[in-house]
Amino acid sequence: MPDGTLLIIDDEAPLRQAIARMLELEGYIVRQAPDARRGLEDLAQHADEVLVVLSDVKLPDGYGLDLLPRYRAKAPLAEVILLTAYGTIPDSVRAMREGAFDYLTKGDSDDQLVVVVDRAVEKARLRRRVAELEQQVGAQYTFESMIGNSPALREAQRLARRAAPTDSTVLLEGPTGAGKELFAQAIHQASARRGKPFVAVNCSAFPRDLLESELFGYKKGAFTGALADKKGLLEAANGGTLFLDEIGELELSVQAKFLRVLETRQFTKLGDTRPTTVDVRLVAATNRNLQQEAAAGQFRPDLYYRLAVFTVPVPGLNERRADVPILADYFLQFFAARLGRRLRGLEPEALEQLRRHDWRGNVRELRNVLERAVILADGELLTTDDLPAEFHHFQPDPATAADADDRTLRTMEKQQIARVLHETGGNKMEAARQLGIGTKTLYRKIQEYGL
Repeated sequence: MPDGTLLIIDDEAPLRQAIARMLELEGYIVRQAPDARRGLEDLAQHADEVLVVLSDVKLPDGYGLDLLPRYRAKAPLAEVILLTAYGTIPDSVRAMREGAFDYLTKGDSDDQLVVVVDRAVEKARLRRRVAELEQQVGAQYTFESMIGNSPALREAQRLARRAAPTDSTVLLEGPTGAGKELFAQAIHQASARRGKPFVAVNCSAFPRDLLESELFGYKKGAFTGALADKKGLLEAANGGTLFLDEIGELELSVQAKFLRVLETRQFTKLGDTRPTTVDVRLVAATNRNLQQEAAAGQFRPDLYYRLAVFTVPVPGLNERRADVPILADYFLQFFAARLGRRLRGLEPEALEQLRRHDWRGNVRELRNVLERAVILADGELLTTDDLPAEFHHFQPDPATAADADDRTLRTMEKQQIARVLHETGGNKMEAARQLGIGTKTLYRKIQEYGL
């Protein structure tokens, strides 16, 4: 039976009580209020419980359509159904435009009301679930919110935790999509600057000739088109943390200005003659080996050594394969709630395919794969058919690969065919071409080796 709390606001006591009794028989907990004032008071006190508000349009102390924003303000995640004795098309259109779940005429079928309430309750539950997940993913950037238990992740967390309470510059090293910005956010939240701004800048997202003005700002008239003073992102982060992602993309001239910021906390805007002072903690990230680039003259060595005061290696997903199942389940539940899908989990074969995959795009790639799969899923379990094409063929598992000492011709042939199938995305014609054999021969070999 359904469960959940509803609030009925209606000044007609017999009708209100009749609707309440009907919904209680459906398994709901029903609260009642005879007017808008007491309804709003009740809603404020029980906002965490009430999933749906059923409100009469004409109340002694208010008009239902005007009360809609007030209901929303008291319980943002609840759905509102408006009830009226004399429905009009303009009022119905306005109600739906302003966020009502539905607009029903009193005296219609009881079955219809129950169906609408059931749908509203389901939507309210999904909204709450999405809000909870978005809070975990978006709002609570803490070390505790990171998903996974692998040793590589735990070691990165241990190092980042040690650096967080200090004001030292931190350099996060790791592949694209591994979650370096999440680490930067967690460092900020665990520092004394957590109530101040966190400003993230992807250095590779700006044209190089614009990045300097975006970071440092400029004065009016500094160049053609500078019609007013502009505050840069460094000033926007004053008192807080500036996160520079892909810092290896900075031009050498901009690197020199950043070195001065780290050494003196000052910089000069374009077109200005006086320095600007800021109090900013810098957290930088890179997917490149800056030490090698500094040795090759492609990155300023003095800036590198100022950045690498404290280095945290952020592991890619292939370094923490044990975390794939828990991450996959988390993203599945998150997108199922956001998209309103009913999914209980993944089929074992689909989970095994995810575990074996070569995650070159890391956690970001896994997230995208799960979002796509949830959209395509038809049943209650996500299957291999819901995964992208590259998951629909044999993928060699490094953990279960044949022993290196097994060098028989048969084993080596099997491994070579499996490798080429994997590299060609399961394209058998292309695999046969690369192997130098006919397509029929390849099909026979696949059947013979169980590939």
